[in-house]
Amino acid sequence: MAIREVNPTRSELLDIRKKIKLSESGYDLLKMKRDGLILEFFDILEKAKNARSRLIESYDRASKRIAIAGSIEGMMTINSAAFSLKDMPQVNVSSRNIMGIVVPKIEAVSVKKEPHKRGYGIIGTSSRIDEAASAFEGLLEDVIVSAEIETKMKRLLEDIESTKRRVNALEFKVIPELKEIEAFISLRLEEMERDNIFRLKRIKSSSKS
Repeated sequence: MAIREVNPTRSELLDIRKKIKLSESGYDLLKMKRDGLILEFFDILEKAKNARSRLIESYDRASKRIAIAGSIEGMMTINSAAFSLKDMPQVNVSSRNIMGIVVPKIEAVSVKKEPHKRGYGIIGTSSRIDEAASAFEGLLEDVIVSAEIETKMKRLLEDIESTKRRVNALEFKVIPELKEIEAFISLRLEEMERDNIFRLKRIKSSSKS
């Protein structure tokens, strides 16, 4: 709102003061939210680093296990064992609320399996295939955990940036402009009050003479 568009009345002054109070209250709440989100982000950031390290280790382990199994059993046997899987892993995605932000919650079912539940015959395959299967099941679990954490981080970071913009807008634009308008109206009302007093004095002087 430009100062030149303001009507310098007492009702307008009261309205501006209400807006200032509301803006300052909103500013305090948004600052608290921003600070809380930042703390939550750094907490999740540490979890993300650990999850990423586990993911890299799991990937290296699975790659080595499949390479060993391939060199011993042959890729045809490995592919046959992989296609024999009947109970496929299930990924359930739900959501939860963190300080007003909806973040995903990912849960997997039937990822880790006992050797006899993987579908391929235990007889006729070596323990190398079991080790490779177990390694890739562990890798899949770590992928799911990492995906959930990194998606949370992304959502939190987006909301932190949005909240920061709103805090800065209130602090450096909205509230200063409202206070400038308040000062302008107060000054104009004081001037009008002095003019009225001066006018009344002149009227009294004129009536006495």
